[in-house]
Amino acid sequence: MVAEALPNSHEAPPVVLGLQPAALIDNVAPVDWSLLDQIPGDRGGSIPVQKDELEHILKELDTHVTAAPLKKMAGGSVANTVRGLSVGFGVATGIIGAYGDDEQGQLFVSNMGFSGVSISRLRKKKGSTGQCVCLVDDSGNRTMRPCLSSAVKIQADELSKDDFTGSKWLVLRYAVFNLEVIKAAIGFAKQEGLSVSLDLASFEMVRNYRSELRQLLESGNIDLCFANEDEAAELLRGEQEAGPEAALEFLSRHCSWAVVTLGPKGCIAKHDKEVVQVPAIGETVATDATGAGDLFASGFLYGLIKGLPLEECCKMGSCSGGSVIRALGGEVTPENWQWMHKQLQLKNLPVPDIRN
Repeated sequence: MVAEALPNSHEAPPVVLGLQPAALIDNVAPVDWSLLDQIPGDRGGSIPVQKDELEHILKELDTHVTAAPLKKMAGGSVANTVRGLSVGFGVATGIIGAYGDDEQGQLFVSNMGFSGVSISRLRKKKGSTGQCVCLVDDSGNRTMRPCLSSAVKIQADELSKDDFTGSKWLVLRYAVFNLEVIKAAIGFAKQEGLSVSLDLASFEMVRNYRSELRQLLESGNIDLCFANEDEAAELLRGEQEAGPEAALEFLSRHCSWAVVTLGPKGCIAKHDKEVVQVPAIGETVATDATGAGDLFASGFLYGLIKGLPLEECCKMGSCSGGSVIRALGGEVTPENWQWMHKQLQLKNLPVPDIRN
């Protein structure tokens, strides 16, 4: 398979680099319960589907979509985080991955490029781009069904040291089927002096591939780890102490910074011996929880880059996570970035100068 890299106009290295092996387009739709009842798997989770299943769900959406129409946008946890850092915080970001020679691939590249994310490390390949259906119920909870089985993706042997040179952070999402490329990226990142951030992806991924995840954490190469409450529970399932606090303690033994997000209850975080608990900021009921954790990571990472104390990093994350749940999809609207900047001012937190 021939991979074609996008041109690099001698840009400065991004501060934060995201690895998302397969480009992904999110199809986000508000739906009623009758459609969710027809789809196998737990509500609120993320389970891979085949192309025919994806097409069936998209067809069913024609009759089940509620108030708002279907929204299409570049998706994926890592894409959401680096796009948020670029648009909302003015941080130079880039993304490593591959996209197909189809309409979805072009949409992904256009959306990320328009958002100021460096796309020179994206490779174009013959084949299809990944898609995900994000079904949002009237409580704002999202049920994800990604289709990546036939999607093009970047391979471990296509990475090079040059991709990472000059950057400060590498952002990853745990996925066992991407473990080879994840480990290769971590290897280059560590050679080049980058810190590594890992998101635990979904409770199903943690449940089904927990031993591989724990090995990755225990390698000592993960500097920052984000888990939500469900992922934290799966991480320690079957152990005597399995609550969010126990998961935080486990993660902090292997990572410099550990964060467990608790939805409307905020988050807990630990760095060295310091432990903080920070309440959520914003709506108590989400319009759509898609991207909440990804955008929390954007704000938290911005705080770390700026050298803020742990509690303020959490507050930055709560503000940015709170901004994305006010509308459909994992991309923050201009109005909601304004809302976030207002929240930062009210809490005497640094407001990014996004004109730079």
